[in-house]
Amino acid sequence: MGKYDDIIHLPRHVSQKHAQMPLASRAAQFSSFAALTGFEAAVSEAARLTETRAELDRDALEAMDETLRAIAGLLEEGAAPEAQILLFVPDERKDGGRYETLRGTVEKIEPYERLLVLSDGRKIPLKDIDAIELV
Repeated sequence: MGKYDDIIHLPRHVSQKHAQMPLASRAAQFSSFAALTGFEAAVSEAARLTETRAELDRDALEAMDETLRAIAGLLEEGAAPEAQILLFVPDERKDGGRYETLRGTVEKIEPYERLLVLSDGRKIPLKDIDAIELV
């Protein structure tokens, strides 16, 4: 004879006073408990990968400077040069960042603010440009 043989075949009790709990609420009472609020977000932030910025060699810097001078010359002539820009975007929360490729029409170069302004209004700091070429 088993431990519950005397009650195993009895009908389940249904309360006359209290309504039966909906299935969605019953499932919620067994959901996991987050004892450490924010821990999951902190772990996912630490796991998020960022790239380190590559140091440009002298040849790359000279090529970029030459391209910027060519763009400035075209702007003085009244042309609207289109450029493809490899840009390093620093991460706001941790060291490193990511590389992004932009393509757009250069409207002007602001030498004192050290910005490259595109026709759509984007302002790109020259220090964040890793490569630029005319398209």
